[in-house]
Formats: sequence, structure tokens, C-alpha cells
Amino acid sequence: MLNKADFSPTNLSPAQFLVLGYFIVISIGTFLLTLPQASTDPGSIGFLTALFTATSATCVTGLIVVNTSTAFTVFGQVVIMVLIQIGGLGIMTMSTLIALILGKKISLKERILIQEDLNQFKISGLLRLIQYVIALTLTIQGIGAVLLFIRLRYDYSIIRSLYFSVFHAVSAFNNAGFDLFGTSLEGYFGDPIINLTVIALIVLGGLGFAVIVELLGWEGKKKFSLQTKLVLTVTSLLTVVSFVIIFILETGNINTIADASIGEKIISSFFLSITPRTAGFNTIPTGALRSTTLFFIVIAMFIGASPGSTGGGIKTTTFGLIIVTAFNKIRNKKDIEFYERRVDYEIVFKALTIILLALGIVLLMTFILTITEDGQFLEILFEVVSAFGTVGLSTGITSELSSIGRVLIIITMFLGRVGPLTLALALGQKVRHGKYRYPQEKIMVG
Repeated sequence: MLNKADFSPTNLSPAQFLVLGYFIVISIGTFLLTLPQASTDPGSIGFLTALFTATSATCVTGLIVVNTSTAFTVFGQVVIMVLIQIGGLGIMTMSTLIALILGKKISLKERILIQEDLNQFKISGLLRLIQYVIALTLTIQGIGAVLLFIRLRYDYSIIRSLYFSVFHAVSAFNNAGFDLFGTSLEGYFGDPIINLTVIALIVLGGLGFAVIVELLGWEGKKKFSLQTKLVLTVTSLLTVVSFVIIFILETGNINTIADASIGEKIISSFFLSITPRTAGFNTIPTGALRSTTLFFIVIAMFIGASPGSTGGGIKTTTFGLIIVTAFNKIRNKKDIEFYERRVDYEIVFKALTIILLALGIVLLMTFILTITEDGQFLEILFEVVSAFGTVGLSTGITSELSSIGRVLIIITMFLGRVGPLTLALALGQKVRHGKYRYPQEKIMVG
């Protein structure tokens, strides 16, 4: 952890510090992955490949240009797993954990950084939340690893089963999507234990730590906050709608689930309704999906997981708040109201800003990649949104990207993890309140 003196010379804002923190972790990860000990082939795996992999792991994305199971040694895979854990929990959560272990005192400046990293409203209770986060992470990943081990023990040795179970539990809970099977979870299509365990890990990792803590009642609250209610509502609706649409669209697709049993169709459709929310695992080849399904998944990936979680995207609350605002406007209501609460317009402006910045990044990167790459438009759009939403699903064009294309995807993954608004605040100036306000005038819209 840094002390106050560390901040004064550079005068870093919380947003700038977080951006720098992720950059440093990615740089260290890149260096470690370029070492000969990390690659199965003689010599280094190459700087750009190492940078792409380190960025994908730290940004908990899961896009790969080389097969993780065959291109990296156990050392390289462990480096990737550690990067996933750091990226999923957040830079400040991990550094605070180290500081608490060493018995160091957490300063006010550091608490502000933690607040920014965990996307919390208030600064009080942050250290207690950090302890909850670590306890939750270890407990959930531990249970997930045990369940995976019970199933994988039938296919691998005890040591290999244990290693695979821990790696995939960490990858799933942090919504990373990295796998050691070589073909994601396609070899376990319809397997109830593997599918349901991974689904549970993905959902719990994507809800947000504050929401889980509130659901467990660890804070002693008798009523759920508006944040938790919105997260649960939007998450539930998106899951149900996604399941129904994917099941209808793919049930007759002979390249995916047409020949599967009804049980396998339900499980695979349910899995595919969850994993685009920034997880990146797949039980059926993504490139074999119908174009309509791919386009729908693009929308799901863009929305992503919830604030303060291990997932990316614009976040479920951002999407939900805009829908609620539109609904209130259609009903000609002056205030933005839902669940008997009123939302400040400042939060709506922030949500709109996030969406516009995210759309700008996706459109710009897609436009450039359509020039530099030979893929079809939907494939490129899918790849960009997957990178920005830190999802990791791909139609199969990732390894075929040019050097320029890989750099652009690296940038997109980084922007998606730190968040477009955080980056904008890091590059911008502090908020300034003028001494006067300009006259108001109306503009026709719609």
C-alpha cells in the first residue's frame, strides 16, 4: 500500500491511480509470461502474445491468441491464474489484503482508492467489506473447486483434477473464461455438475460483492437497498429473457443443439444465457451459433455484470436505470421513481455518459478493425464487444488477428476493465464549479 507521501509528488487522482495500477500488473504479467519457463516451446512466447494474454487475464476477459493448455507451462498457467484473481478482485482489494496481513494502517487516501475500485457510495465500512470480499471469494471458489473436483476425478488423476478444479473455479468466479481443456467446456456439453457449478460461480461473481454481503445479511440490514433490488431484478430478467430467446433460436440449429436431448438443450441454453454476461466459457462452438443468436449475445455482452463485481460491461444497473428513466418519462413523471424510491438525475447523467462512451469505444474499434482485418462485420463486432465487456467469447477469429488487430483488442480489453468513465476521469480534470450559470434555453428532440 502507498502512504500519503506517495501521492503528493505525482498528485494522482483515484481514477489515475487505478489505471496506473492495472497497467503495472499487466506489465509484470507480460514480463513473467515472456520468460522461457512460461512457454512450452523453446524460448519466449513473444512479447505481443504475452502482452495480449496478460491483459486478457488481468482484465478477466478470456480472449486468447494461443491455447492456454498447450502454449503455457504450469508456471505460465499459474501466472495467468494469479493475474485473473488480482484483476477480478481489484487492485486495491489485493493491495489492502497484503497491507492487512502485514499489519499496516490504511490511510484515508487509500480508503478513497478502495472506494473507487469497489464502486462504493460511502467510505465507511470499506475495510470490513474487504474482509467480507476475501472471505466470500475463498469460500465460493473453494466450494466450486470441490464440486468440480468430484466430477473431474473421473477423467484425470488426483493431482491434475485438483489443479484443474482450482484453476477453473478461480476463472469462473472471476468471470475470466480461461480454461485448461483446450476447447473451453465443449467436452462437458450437457454435464449437469460441470455446467451448474460453473453457472453458480459466474452468477455469484457477477452479482457484486456488496450485493452478496447484503443478501447474506452480514451487515445486519433488514431491508435490501435499491442497488440490490435493481441488480437482482435486471439480472433475473436478463437471464430469463436470454434463456428463452437462445432456446428458441438454437433448438433447431443442427450445428449446435438440434440433436441434443431436451435436458441437454435446457442446460446448454441456460449456460449460454449466463456466460455472455462477461464469463467467456462455452459448451457449444460460438462460431456455430445462428447470426441472430450472435447479435443477441452482443447485446448481452455489452450490458455485462453488476457494479463492484468481477465482471465488465456497462453494468446491469446502468442498463436498468436507463430503462426505468425511459419508462418514467413515457408515463410523464417528473421524478425517476421505482421501488418507492427516487433517483437523483446526476446518476442518470452518469449512466448516459457511460453508455455513450462505451458505444463510442465499440464503434470506433469495430470501424478500425473492419479496415485492418478480413473477418465479417458481425464477427468483428462480436470480438470487440466481447473484449470491451471482458467476456472472452469468440467466433474463432482472435488467433487470426493481425498485430494491429491484437493491439486494438488489448486496448479495448483494458478500457473495458478500468471502465470508460474511470479512464475519462483519469485523463480529464477535476470537476470545477463556476461562479455563475448560463441562461437556460430549450432544444427540440425526438
